[in-house]
Amino acid sequence: MSVTHAVLGSVAPTTVAVDAYTLTAARLWATLAALLGLAGAILGGRALLRTVRRPGGGRKGAVVALASGLIAVVGGVLNLAVADGGPGTGNGVVGGAAAIVVGLIAGVLGGLTLARGRHGSQPGPGTGSPDTLTSSR
Repeated sequence: MSVTHAVLGSVAPTTVAVDAYTLTAARLWATLAALLGLAGAILGGRALLRTVRRPGGGRKGAVVALASGLIAVVGGVLNLAVADGGPGTGNGVVGGAAAIVVGLIAGVLGGLTLARGRHGSQPGPGTGSPDTLTSSR
């Protein structure tokens, strides 16, 4: 018999009902991860638009989008891994899932921006100098 049982007696674990608007630690963690992923997705989209307008631009935004997307995905996965119940239990399950989705979107946008920036500076077929586009007759 342990000291805790001797002092407190037989204590059964209690389940506390959580209100829908109660901000628990797990909900806060999941919400912050989802907001970080959302910020990364916005930055990734802006960086991708920047590379469309100006090839080679937007590299910093792409790196930030990749990093924040990765952190959001890891935060969401960790939150889902330690959750005891489903949605509505106060464990931040919905926020964790949202963090994973938005973090993946941020990562994809950041990766597309980096790939476009790396290959966008090279002229593709039909986009060479005006000398190569004119035919010699």
